[in-house]
Amino acid sequence: MSKFERTRFALGFLCVMLLAAGGLLTGPVLAASAPSGVPPLSSGLRASIESIPLASHRAIYDLSLLEATGSKSPTFARGRIAFDFRGSACDGYTQSFRQLTELQPAEGPTRISDMRSATFEDAAGKSFAFKSQTRVDNEPADEVDGRAQRGASGPVSVSLSRPKIEKLHLDRDILFPTEHLKYILAAAKADQHIIEVKVYDGSDTGEKIFQTTTFIGAPRTKPPAESAVQIPLLKNMRRWPVTIGYYDMSRKDETPNYVLSFELYENGISRALRLDYGDFVLAGKITNLELLPTPACSK
Repeated sequence: MSKFERTRFALGFLCVMLLAAGGLLTGPVLAASAPSGVPPLSSGLRASIESIPLASHRAIYDLSLLEATGSKSPTFARGRIAFDFRGSACDGYTQSFRQLTELQPAEGPTRISDMRSATFEDAAGKSFAFKSQTRVDNEPADEVDGRAQRGASGPVSVSLSRPKIEKLHLDRDILFPTEHLKYILAAAKADQHIIEVKVYDGSDTGEKIFQTTTFIGAPRTKPPAESAVQIPLLKNMRRWPVTIGYYDMSRKDETPNYVLSFELYENGISRALRLDYGDFVLAGKITNLELLPTPACSK
């Protein structure tokens, strides 16, 4: 199975998360010897993260082949991402995601990949529940099901029920996907341009941590082309070009497993996706956007 076919795209930290390229890690990543909590930021920036509002929304992205290089690259690709994000800073955040992709290799039959995931993330970044399923050409699905918990001290504990029952202890300074999104937005608003953090999203077999490097450009002012985002809420809202490289923690100083680029609005909605898998690149155009009600805090 190719790297692309083992990849789960989880936009929500688009609320992006893109999430994980496949099968390069054979064992769990163990906790660091000195748990330090979440990555250090200035006190003002850290305080702003918890107050960042994220828009509940449902979005559809149409995928197409943007670039292909090398003899093993696909000659044709198309697909669709359906993404649903909702929640609040009081009640936490749920995401559901499905990516259906058709690839025509240089040789052989067309491959169809169907990736689905559902997650819940506590608003304070203390817990993260995840479940995903990947099916290629209607073969039996690869499944991941688990929950991560961050205690008051010590490593982050992970309990997996699929693909096997397993307990893991991960670096305490990891971020969960929506928490990662808030870090990116806080940095963008503070005119910071580079963030390097570890991210855990439960992808692959649930054992992988990614080292990520995020580059944030200057706010975009040119009106977007897609009609889906030409709505009153987004008309004058700031948005930034963002590029995130995902690196395998077990392979230092290597090229990234994949690179995700997009334009990020300050409420967490994204447009103009670019999914770079190395030998080919997919473009994701937002074709439908539905704003959903965000429940008022009950606390």
